[in-house]
Amino acid sequence: MSNLTPSAANVFERIKHSNQHGSEFWSARELAKTLDYSEFRHFIPVIEKAKEACANSKQSVPDHFEDILEMVEIGSGAQRPIEDWALSRYACYLVIQNANPSKPLVALGQNYFATQTRKQELADEETQKEDTRRLLLRDEIKKHNKNLAGAAKQAGVVLPVHYAAFMDHGYRGLYGGRSAKEVHQLKKLKPKELLLDHMGSTELAANLFRATQTEEKLRREGASTKEQANRIHLEVGKKVRQTIHELGGTMPEHLPVAEDIKKVASREKKRLKAEQKQLQPQKPVRKKD
Repeated sequence: MSNLTPSAANVFERIKHSNQHGSEFWSARELAKTLDYSEFRHFIPVIEKAKEACANSKQSVPDHFEDILEMVEIGSGAQRPIEDWALSRYACYLVIQNANPSKPLVALGQNYFATQTRKQELADEETQKEDTRRLLLRDEIKKHNKNLAGAAKQAGVVLPVHYAAFMDHGYRGLYGGRSAKEVHQLKKLKPKELLLDHMGSTELAANLFRATQTEEKLRREGASTKEQANRIHLEVGKKVRQTIHELGGTMPEHLPVAEDIKKVASREKKRLKAEQKQLQPQKPVRKKD
């Protein structure tokens, strides 16, 4: 597949839009004009074929072809709604594949959207891998934090206020002297947003290592006072931070804030449900006698 010149790619980049969530889309009407369709009604059959292709590929048609109404002026300040679609990059690719090949920009569009769609697929695959890693690590931290709390309780960390101080020592060790509250503020999270719910997989892994090693060290050394427990948690946090530094990694306080894990879990649930639905055998259509 040949590379596109910047000016050629710009033909389609210029008509790209972003919605309120930052997702990109193209107007079907603007795409029709760009492809040199004289009237939009001639372009509608192309869209319908693209929708059919989308459904055949087991993709959700509404996710890629969103019905929208655009208001246009008809004179004297009056407006009327006209039919349009907000097309995803994948939808544009399918539309272009079904467009009139004699149109000058159709071949260019096929090249552009095929290339860009593949790039998006690779990005989506990487996002899905990161989502999976985050969900697994977040679940592991929940389990090991319970174990850590049990080990801390045996060491005399009983009251909630003492446990909060104990956890702060671990954060201070790992985050260069910053408390959990200070890390929360540094990451610019909202008051009700949980710090662990907005960590990427790398940061979650560092905190999981901190938790597991602290639990083992508490039990191994037989810590019997909250002061000992705090010291051990601080030491382990510092050791994890030192290891990250020696490996040339990014300090955890400088890692980017990730999407809320609850949204990731919801998206993953929908994805798995859609996959299961695709695997279900289709019911045979009975012919009428």
